[in-house]
Amino acid sequence: MQPFSCSVCGQVVFFDNSTCLRCGSPLGYVRRERRVVALVEVDGGVHQAGVPETLYRRCANQKVARCNWLLDPEDVGDLCASCRLTTVRPRDDEFDAIEAFADAEMAKRRLLHQLDILGLPLIARDDDDTGGVAFEFLSSRQQQVMTGHDGGVITLDLSESDDAHREFMRQQLGEPYRTVLGHLRHEIGHYYWPSLVLDAGRIESFRALFGDERNSYQEALNDHYDDGDAESSDPDRPTWTNTHVSEYATMHPWEDWAETFAHYLHIRAGLHTARSYGIKIGEPALTAARETYAPDDDVEVGQTVQAWLGLTLGLNAMSRSIGQGDLYPFVLSAGVINKLDFVHRCVTGGHPVSGQPVSGTR
Repeated sequence: MQPFSCSVCGQVVFFDNSTCLRCGSPLGYVRRERRVVALVEVDGGVHQAGVPETLYRRCANQKVARCNWLLDPEDVGDLCASCRLTTVRPRDDEFDAIEAFADAEMAKRRLLHQLDILGLPLIARDDDDTGGVAFEFLSSRQQQVMTGHDGGVITLDLSESDDAHREFMRQQLGEPYRTVLGHLRHEIGHYYWPSLVLDAGRIESFRALFGDERNSYQEALNDHYDDGDAESSDPDRPTWTNTHVSEYATMHPWEDWAETFAHYLHIRAGLHTARSYGIKIGEPALTAARETYAPDDDVEVGQTVQAWLGLTLGLNAMSRSIGQGDLYPFVLSAGVINKLDFVHRCVTGGHPVSGQPVSGTR
């Protein structure tokens, strides 16, 4: 995520800010411009500082979801493009759940910002009741909630916003890390699978890399949680780290795609942020990255992965220097990079969203 600047005083401001801490100017995010702007309050709305002819309205979820996104005057309703995607949320009197809901909405806005940068459209459910997407943010304090995707509906257990719960689940499932944004990136990968793979005529290439998605998902789910992460005693059989980006990705080709898709978004977002802040990696990180991975000419994502490996080598060293664990605790095998390359080709192909989304749970 890149930094922005207050157009009134020049202070650095950030994606989630609603007020400039230096001059006190109110701030808002204009989606079509993909930037945070300083605002002037007027009757009937707000306008950009210095641009009085540009009138906006604030999102009605400004307080409950800590939303700083703006609406154009012609927009219908009182919710911004991000909040409008959420069709189920906690009641205002569910105080713990509402706080977690605001965290989830913040993660969703970051997801949408990145999808806009990548040129991946997101159609609202009320605009397309078969191919659109909707988010349901529910707390498992009062009911059983399964985080997952079903026919374009993405459900998130708001307990994932609780640090203790999320860390417990991370350890129980043996995951390197677990975040709300990571969940949303994974589930949105399920949503995009039909348009980027099936409708785009890439299904045979997909099956060659990820496996046959026609295999029973329910049986794969049962087998995965029955068997756990048992390793084969056969030394010739590769472990999941040689072929998959995560252990969960081994469950079914759809989950392998969603995990790889989410990881691709992680990489692209991390590199975009580094460039935006002027972070450059030189020697010896570049040499180490080249020694770790020398991309083939036909792997389009190769230079991106190599840049990422160099960056994360430095970031991991920085994290260790202050007594923390690795910021990026992953190893990208050649098999995983080939899958990332497939996702990269799908994302950069510019195919529109269409078709009935598949389902997935996590």
